Amino acid sequence: MGENMQFKVSSSLSKKSSAKELNTAKSNIYIYNSKTQKDVHSIVSKEFSTWQKSALKNSNETTYTGKNGPIYLCKLEAKSSDSHSGLLERSLYASAREQIGRLTNSLVADKSKEITFNFYTESEEEIIGSIVGIELALYRFNGSENIGTLKFNSFNKKVSTSLVNKAKAIALGVNQARHLVNLPPNDLNPVSYANEVKDLFKTSKTMKVTILDEKKLQKENCNLLLSVGMSSNNKPRIVHLKYRPKGASKKSVALIGKGITFDSGGLDMKPAAGMRYMKKDMGGSACLVGFSRWLESSGVRKNVDIYLALAENAVSENASRPSDIYKARNGLTVEIHNTDAEGRLALADAMDLALELKPEVMIDVATLTGAGKVALGQDIASLFSNNDALADELLSSSHKMGDLVWRMPLYNPYFSGLKSDFADMVNSASGHGGAITAALFLQKFVGKTKWAHLDIFAWTNGSKPSLVQKGGSGQGVETLIGYFS
Repeated sequence: MGENMQFKVSSSLSKKSSAKELNTAKSNIYIYNSKTQKDVHSIVSKEFSTWQKSALKNSNETTYTGKNGPIYLCKLEAKSSDSHSGLLERSLYASAREQIGRLTNSLVADKSKEITFNFYTESEEEIIGSIVGIELALYRFNGSENIGTLKFNSFNKKVSTSLVNKAKAIALGVNQARHLVNLPPNDLNPVSYANEVKDLFKTSKTMKVTILDEKKLQKENCNLLLSVGMSSNNKPRIVHLKYRPKGASKKSVALIGKGITFDSGGLDMKPAAGMRYMKKDMGGSACLVGFSRWLESSGVRKNVDIYLALAENAVSENASRPSDIYKARNGLTVEIHNTDAEGRLALADAMDLALELKPEVMIDVATLTGAGKVALGQDIASLFSNNDALADELLSSSHKMGDLVWRMPLYNPYFSGLKSDFADMVNSASGHGGAITAALFLQKFVGKTKWAHLDIFAWTNGSKPSLVQKGGSGQGVETLIGYFS
């Protein structure tokens, strides 16, 4: 990577500083809820003039000038609803992340130098969400924004260093995923990406990285993945990250990420407008790399195997053609119906490879279909699963972490659209229900394993307060963190 690609993940908090030493401040931010609102108003009103006290009582004003500096009021509330079992409403964590993210942008614009966050809440998730919101809002592709020195206080106990570090680890994972998606495809190809991941974890005590190059993939009969990448000079790779903590249970979880570093569509080429954001087609793999950054120091006592299926879907005389037939690693034959439905081919061989270690659970993450975005928009990922308990756990985690997913049906009659006259199946169905048929294709490669598929968008237009930088969104990282926590 060139110098301009350097990524400072921790934007504001020193790893070596204790929470107490993070600094003193002149700007004061009061974070509270409906239970502690009266107490906070009583405290801040001592610094207010008569008209400010009236405004505090009678308006929704949140920014004031106190005797000793600016005062910002931030009331956090989790929104509850009887609709959709409340699973699409903001949790306390998500409310804190977004509100403090919005406030952080103001602090950057105001060039604030010294800031104290005063938490009048008993919830650790609000404190963690607030710190995550700061970190996410400060991320920029070419270098994090600067903010004044920070101090964290809580009305009933100290904000511990461990709590700060817990929040920083979550933000690190999300920002890592965002940054990988934002890298240009001429800099991040399957070969350089694999090497970058290996370099990220070269000193890790819990994570071991193995790279399967083109020759090893041929030996493993990963013909579907190879067919996707054979048109590019940058040949496919599978990166296997093996997490083995001390005291782990024998049962393991397998995570598989789609890593198409650029998707031209192949011979079924995308229109120009459809190609603009296709560097993000490795967003599923980026999600898992970001999650791995959190996982390596998380203390989670479970063996986890992470597979990144990396390829570039380019155009050349070597490109796969519509009507080509390839044999998958598990023996099924697949007729190419659409070269732009390449992600499921890359995932399929990696999923079959993951089955060798007999995981208890398998979860794949992929920017797999435009149909998923059409159905749910860019903020909500499509969730498919063959196991209700696993789906419920992921739904609950996504709500708690404010990284929303919604379960979609694995409607088996739609598989008829994938039937081929010449092979076991085609790789893409015509007509509607594209997210469903893509998931049904993948289901042929999971055996009897409990499995979930997350069809993510992985991109933001900057509309979320915590995600100011347009580009990679880190979608899926927090859901997985919540699931493993």
